[in-house]
Amino acid sequence: MTSSNQRESQRLFDYFSIIGLSPDGGLEPDRLQGGAVVVPPLERSYKARVLGHYPDQTPTAMPFDHHAVQMLCLPRGLQFRTQKHVLEPKFHPFLVTKGDGSRAHGFAYVFYEEVNSKQICTAMHTLQSVYLTEMSSSHAKASSGATPNSRDTRSLPRQFRLSAPKSPAALHFYDITKDQLYVAKCIALVGQHPYVYAARKFLKGLYRFFIQCESSGVSLESHVYNLLYEVPAPPPGRCVAFSCVGKTHICHRPTSHELPLYEYSLREFFSCLGVEYVVQLLTCVLLENQVILVSCDYNKLMLVAESIGTVIFPFVWQHVYVPILPASLHHFLDAPVPFIMGLQCSQDSRDTIQIPNEANLCLVDVDEGTVEVPEDLPQFPHRSDFIQELTQLLLKWEVPTGKLDRNLNEHHSQYKYRRRRKYSWSHDSDSGVSSTEGSISGSHSSITSLPPSTMSSISPLQGPPNSTRSQHFDPFPQSPHLKEITAIVKKAGVYDSDEVDRIKRERDSEMMEELKFNNAVREVFLNRFVHMFCAYDHFVIQPNCQETDMEQWLSCRESVQNFDKATFLSDQPEVHLPFLSRFIESQMFATLVDHKILSNWGKHDPNLRIFDVRIRLLRDRYDDSLVRTPSYETCTTVRETEQILEKRLSHIDYRAPAPQPMDPQAESCTQFNPGHFPLLDRIALNKEPHKSKKRSCHAWRRRERQERHLEHTGLSGDQRDRVMHEAKSKLQPKLADMSPAHMAQTNWKFVEQLLKECKTRTKRMLVEKMGSEAVELGHGEGSLVGVEENTLIASLCDLLERVWAHGLQSKQGKSALWSHLLNFQELEECNDSSKPVNPNFLSPVPQNTTPKISSLSPLSEIVLSLKTGNISGLGFLASQLANNFDLSTMALETESAPASPTKSPSNTNSLRKKSLQERWPSDRSIDRRSRPSDPGVPTLRPLPISVTFDMRNVLAMTEIKTQIGYARAWVRLSLEKKVLSKHLTTLLGDSELLRSLYKRYAFLRCDDEKEQFLSYLLSLNAVDYFCFTNTYASTIVPYRVVVFPSRKLSGASTSANAWVSLGGTLGQTSNIPVPRSQVELVFQHKNLGLLTTLRIGHDNTGMSPKWMVEHVLVRNEVTGHTWKFPCGRWLGRGIDDGSLERILVGELVPSHITSDDLVESCRTPPRCRSPNVPGPRRADLRLTVPDIQQHLGDSVNSLVKYFYKPEKERGSLTLLLCGDFGLVCCLEQVFSYGFKSTRFFGKNLYLWDYFERVQQHFEVVLREEMEREQLTGIARDSRDHGLASMAEFVSLVSRINASSTHLGKDDKFQLFVCLAARAHLLPRILLPLQRSPVTSHMYDDSSFLRDPQLVRDLINVLSALNDFEITLESSLTRGID
Repeated sequence: MTSSNQRESQRLFDYFSIIGLSPDGGLEPDRLQGGAVVVPPLERSYKARVLGHYPDQTPTAMPFDHHAVQMLCLPRGLQFRTQKHVLEPKFHPFLVTKGDGSRAHGFAYVFYEEVNSKQICTAMHTLQSVYLTEMSSSHAKASSGATPNSRDTRSLPRQFRLSAPKSPAALHFYDITKDQLYVAKCIALVGQHPYVYAARKFLKGLYRFFIQCESSGVSLESHVYNLLYEVPAPPPGRCVAFSCVGKTHICHRPTSHELPLYEYSLREFFSCLGVEYVVQLLTCVLLENQVILVSCDYNKLMLVAESIGTVIFPFVWQHVYVPILPASLHHFLDAPVPFIMGLQCSQDSRDTIQIPNEANLCLVDVDEGTVEVPEDLPQFPHRSDFIQELTQLLLKWEVPTGKLDRNLNEHHSQYKYRRRRKYSWSHDSDSGVSSTEGSISGSHSSITSLPPSTMSSISPLQGPPNSTRSQHFDPFPQSPHLKEITAIVKKAGVYDSDEVDRIKRERDSEMMEELKFNNAVREVFLNRFVHMFCAYDHFVIQPNCQETDMEQWLSCRESVQNFDKATFLSDQPEVHLPFLSRFIESQMFATLVDHKILSNWGKHDPNLRIFDVRIRLLRDRYDDSLVRTPSYETCTTVRETEQILEKRLSHIDYRAPAPQPMDPQAESCTQFNPGHFPLLDRIALNKEPHKSKKRSCHAWRRRERQERHLEHTGLSGDQRDRVMHEAKSKLQPKLADMSPAHMAQTNWKFVEQLLKECKTRTKRMLVEKMGSEAVELGHGEGSLVGVEENTLIASLCDLLERVWAHGLQSKQGKSALWSHLLNFQELEECNDSSKPVNPNFLSPVPQNTTPKISSLSPLSEIVLSLKTGNISGLGFLASQLANNFDLSTMALETESAPASPTKSPSNTNSLRKKSLQERWPSDRSIDRRSRPSDPGVPTLRPLPISVTFDMRNVLAMTEIKTQIGYARAWVRLSLEKKVLSKHLTTLLGDSELLRSLYKRYAFLRCDDEKEQFLSYLLSLNAVDYFCFTNTYASTIVPYRVVVFPSRKLSGASTSANAWVSLGGTLGQTSNIPVPRSQVELVFQHKNLGLLTTLRIGHDNTGMSPKWMVEHVLVRNEVTGHTWKFPCGRWLGRGIDDGSLERILVGELVPSHITSDDLVESCRTPPRCRSPNVPGPRRADLRLTVPDIQQHLGDSVNSLVKYFYKPEKERGSLTLLLCGDFGLVCCLEQVFSYGFKSTRFFGKNLYLWDYFERVQQHFEVVLREEMEREQLTGIARDSRDHGLASMAEFVSLVSRINASSTHLGKDDKFQLFVCLAARAHLLPRILLPLQRSPVTSHMYDDSSFLRDPQLVRDLINVLSALNDFEITLESSLTRGID
């Protein structure tokens, strides 16, 4: 048993043990399952004992755990059977896990022995009699309760009559006069290495030897002693051959550069579950869900658990791991932690006990080959391609991809059961097969068994790969083949002169095929992880090893973030984010990162070392690229690793001695009792070999290594030394290769390659962004299909890193680009003349003299002083500027309001509580413009455009922790602002800085190539990117809101408490107060994404609450994106439609619109008022019927196109619904056409007034229909008369009125159209509206709703939306859903 504090065992196995019925004890029931259920004695569990284990203690292993070995060898306790059962030996592995995480591998072989003890037989007979008496008594009580006059009887219930000899009751009945009683016994091996093949072969062979041999020169002790003491575990990269009870077996061990040792059959694993279920199970395990494995076969439980554990390499399951859960530990299922547990239960007893925590549970029914996963389980990255690759691999190896039809170690099931979600974990037999089936549980072998006719003559590891697999193997019948094996065993396995040839012939080809198949599958899984995490190490936050030692780092491990998750996720395709965002939070990924950090102090994890080697190989293929390949790539390392495996197994490095007869005195201690496996000689098996095994092992290792090397090369010792000397000399570079001309040529090729790659990358980005338009222009390359925008941007970031890393004088950090930016920022700060100057460095000023301050601003005075050379008053001016500076006056000025708005706190969205000067300083290069002459009109100044301004924004992002992360965020921000080429031009314009950082041949110092490089980047400004906004969803962003009220004095201000609420693609805010008498505010909030809606309102308090709002501008102070929300409506009771709240739909202002033009356009009323045109102005539109039909058709057509576009090419659905000439606007035109106005009613009527009157009419119709149905009992078809649509209309209008009390009538109409479109109600409600008398009362004859043909046309147009699922933003439906 392995331990972290002990050295690894040099033995193949450490312990041999025998578990069974204690000869000194009686029948002691096992009370672990409780006594609530009465079962026959043959179905009960009895306590087993470890009868013996050999040796008593192994120096290099942990102490033998009696309790764990006994529980896992016989998880259901001791079982009794009769000759009516199938007494078939079974093999299953198990795992012993200690509290410190150390594990020991165990292998059990369970068989049945005849019970000769009359005491045990009598006790069993007594228990049987008591059981029958209890059952007959309970039946009699039940009969008397049902029939009071019935006479008491002691006859058995009908279901327990034994008339049918093959009935289940007869199978479980023990008759002491007729039946022979058998009891389970187990022989087991325990060791530190998972040699499944060797353990199974040895235990089966030892049991066969015991059954067939009554006497022999080589005893049982000889074989066990030989395995425990004389067969060493092979060192890494070596093979050991040893005699396995008469048959030669070969054990190998991979090197530290190969995948770890694994000998379970992945062929059987895929045959049991299939490819798709395996990928689902893999996803659940990687996301650390609770996993329960269910099977009636212990070996299948171990097979699935160990298989899923090995395919997640290099990651390791870090939580509870119990592949075989003994009956006494079923309470572990209630653990609120991730776990993998295996439960053995029969197929007919899975309906009573409910599983806790089903929402997070993955249930694997191994027997049925099904997997039930949690509902919210994300898809594994590249799932379909991954499944296709695995399927092709299985077809190549002729592996069935469905449920395994054959079972190598049990009979075929005679029944099928229906899958259920709730299971019972009650057990009916010890080894895994239901007792009603008539056989004990068992496990199929990890490798193929042969038919019974040939089992005795051929080794279990012999035969072709596709040999027939038998159901079971019966060792009792004697045959000539068995006698031949006996003779071979008696010869003690002495090697003859053709030893090597004999070993090669006996080496099992099937085992080789299984190992090769396992290798291929594991390489495919590892290849997937290598591609997924090929750049993980660049996002690991490494500690300063010079200042922090390992102990200090471990002590603060839980409080330190070690991985830059935000930057890592920003590089991933969006479709993979649901899985990756959860996986990088898992314990297994955190452990991998910890091992990476610990490697700085020399603590190298073997799994991580292999993983890093594979990543380096992948990077070599892509020139050290940090970004994984955009398309799916299949595994290419299978053949290479397969050749290594074949080469190792073709050469035997060490041959262990064969078992030899032991001391005759020791031999006499063991007496063969046919049918009973004896206890072995404890003294003989505790006796260590005389010679030093350590020195001998080193000797044969060194000798075999030299012999093997000479054998492979075919050279003598002198020739080998000469060849090695020549090889070393060739590795030294020649002086000619280091010439300046050669170096220049090499660097020039690299520069050309970078330039060519830059051209290719920018073209790919443009083509991908243009989408279908690029295809029409002839740029639709096949390689671009499915390439995501995020992947291409990450690839561009990688290219920039490679460009900036070329020709560096000295590397200053992981990101060469960010290091360059930091140096540039430092120089800019040193050269910034607008900063306050330290007076200590200025000329002294006379005491009686004070600087003359003119009417100019302090900033202008400083600039003028610097230009004229007069710096006598510069210190005073600088201090004045520092004391009076406020950013808000730099970006937005108004004469009617103070420069700094009053801060109003909010729970979720607080206004700025500290100065924004550090993060968003004003741009000194922009001249201060004159203030507007009109009072009360704000001015929105543009944000600074500088390299350092964007750097400060990036540095303020708390979720980024690495230089790579900062560099990529800066590139994404610059690309989104369309200033990447401009920023890089500025950065590279400092020639002095370039010369100090880069060598002469560096790419950045090649002027012509640098200009082409910048021109390629400039072409990216032709398309719009939102790669920063959409990627960093958790960053805190400042937003500036500017309200443009009406210029009329009556509506320019309000006495009420105003508020705004923003909604975007990534979230929405709560109500944010607007300071009194101010029209602008700045607040911080988690990134909202691309803004779509804005709610503005007030509480209608004060003397003059009425407020006329023309427009609202909202600017993201980091990206500079500005959204314009037109309103043009009143807020207040008793004016307009009485609305206290408006829902405005915004549109992104194009980047070429200047701030002056934008502000000027906001000073006038909007062209299209939001959400629709007020009643008195409808006549001004003067639209004709064809015009309205054309507008409506265009809006519906735009919506249809939206859903047919790829998701990445879609725009804003809210804008298509509620924007200019959107669906709401066009339907407002439809319903407004022919609407009777104040001519007839004497007041302004809104469309919502019409809807409310129709609602009242529909309620009357529905009430009358209900009364008629109650009287007649006949229900009319609601679809023919539109009753269902009427009821839905009434419900929708009622919900809007009840939940939107502050919304005006036009806003309610907008909300109704959006909700009706989502419910597909619009085309269904038009006919009921046409038939309503309210329509004829409120509409002219020329209106749409009064013309049957126009109504039919409307229905046809709107029905096109029924094919799509419309998802509304929560900001639109707030208070409704």
